[in-house]
Amino acid sequence: MAQLADWFLTTDQRGNPDTSVPDWCTGNRVEPLIHGATYFDRLAAEVGQLRRGDHLFFTDWRGDPDERTRDAGPTIAELICHAAERGVVVKGLMWRSHLDKFAYSEEENQHLGDAIEAAGGEVLLDQRVRIGGSHHQKLVVLRHPGAPERDVAFAGGIDLCHSRRDDADHRGDPQAVRMAQRYGLHPPWHDVQLQIQGPAVGALDLTFRERWNDPAPLDMLSPIAWLADKLRRADLSPGELPPCPPDPPPCGSQAVQVLRTYPDAHFEYAFAARGERSVARGYTKAVQRAKRLIYLEDQYLWSKQVSHLFAEALAANPDLHLIAVVPRYPDVDGWLALPPNQVGRQQAIETCRQADPHRVHVFDVENHAGTPVYVHAKVCVIDDVWASVGSDNFNRRSWTHDSELSCAVLDDTRDQREPRDPAGRGDGARVFARDLRLRLMREHLDRTEDGNEDNDLIDPASAVAAVTEAAQTLQDWYDGGRTGPRPPGRIRPHQPERLGRLTRAWAEPVYRAVYDPDGRPYRDRLRRRW
Repeated sequence: MAQLADWFLTTDQRGNPDTSVPDWCTGNRVEPLIHGATYFDRLAAEVGQLRRGDHLFFTDWRGDPDERTRDAGPTIAELICHAAERGVVVKGLMWRSHLDKFAYSEEENQHLGDAIEAAGGEVLLDQRVRIGGSHHQKLVVLRHPGAPERDVAFAGGIDLCHSRRDDADHRGDPQAVRMAQRYGLHPPWHDVQLQIQGPAVGALDLTFRERWNDPAPLDMLSPIAWLADKLRRADLSPGELPPCPPDPPPCGSQAVQVLRTYPDAHFEYAFAARGERSVARGYTKAVQRAKRLIYLEDQYLWSKQVSHLFAEALAANPDLHLIAVVPRYPDVDGWLALPPNQVGRQQAIETCRQADPHRVHVFDVENHAGTPVYVHAKVCVIDDVWASVGSDNFNRRSWTHDSELSCAVLDDTRDQREPRDPAGRGDGARVFARDLRLRLMREHLDRTEDGNEDNDLIDPASAVAAVTEAAQTLQDWYDGGRTGPRPPGRIRPHQPERLGRLTRAWAEPVYRAVYDPDGRPYRDRLRRRW
């Protein structure tokens, strides 16, 4: 247990005495599902096996009822509605969302909820957030009372909506959301979700129940929303949940810590009266132990405050490297929306590189046709020991302001490939963390699991060299006029766009106030603590 406490937050470190979620759960089986197509296919299979009296609970930022889970398979609405019609207890919490005319998903979330309610389930549009915030958690919990060994949960970065059902070829989801023109009509999309079995399913079930049972009114912050809900006779009173089943039995070698963000809101959550920032604290504790390699993939690596954490770790450890995989461009266009998106990432990368520009390696991804891939994944692997996948991005908004959910994983099984202990701390490389990093690197480098193609990716130093060389080779091919065959690989060195002084003068305050706000109590802001 002492080893888990070295990496995971203790009760006091979590800093939320109001929650019933355990510190961590051992004995789990955790599988990373890379790409939305993989996740949706697995989700459809598991939901299809639910029977009368089973539970299907979910939370989401956006849900599109017509999004297909397979090419010829059921839509999201059909999948969940059919479960409700079979007698499955279906309960959902969707963020109420801002208006569609601001490129959000108010109508889509409402339509999905209406369809499920008509089938016998219950879906609430939840606006219990800080002003300007959102519920960003992506969670599905499936319980089988009487057969807990069959319980499963899915948590990560993938919403139940358009554009997410892409695969390793990255040609994009046939059902696409509108994005910046550079991503095309069907934006390629890179994402990761976890499938979890074992006792941690119980902790994720409790996470859902805490939100569902919170006594605060669903639309307390919006009189307009309250009036609109009254007029359409929306469901504003959460129904009673069935009793919580016992935790599933141990079935694997992974320990899981459930990390969340809840803001210091304008009201008190019953389960987090002063908010919870265990996502920020969990990353802080793990990053401070890093010695050789921090590998991350993130949609919004754009907070200067968060990047100070990496810069300090780099400054304290001369052998530490940071590899970050990010989108090439923001997901929006326009003279008003684009600069605030750009300025945050530019500041974050500059802050990291001030520690040592030769040990900070930032890349973006494209498919084989040269179309940029939108990186929506939220993944971090530290020294092949600790790994995390979730809904949270590496920015202040995700760490303090919106509701978020991440799962940190520490495998009890040590990886026997050299170097067996890359950080030299005695922790030893772990199978889950190392395999996750290698799977992601293989895809970006166009490698397979066959043969000995992993040999130069296992050691952190040679992995950095291999990734950097592949990215530069592809960039040189472009710079040379694309003469000859396209080199293998899909990553190129990321080049943040430079903004002029006048643009920065207005974009920086907008970025801080609107795009990356602070949801901490003022006392914590003054003390500079998460």
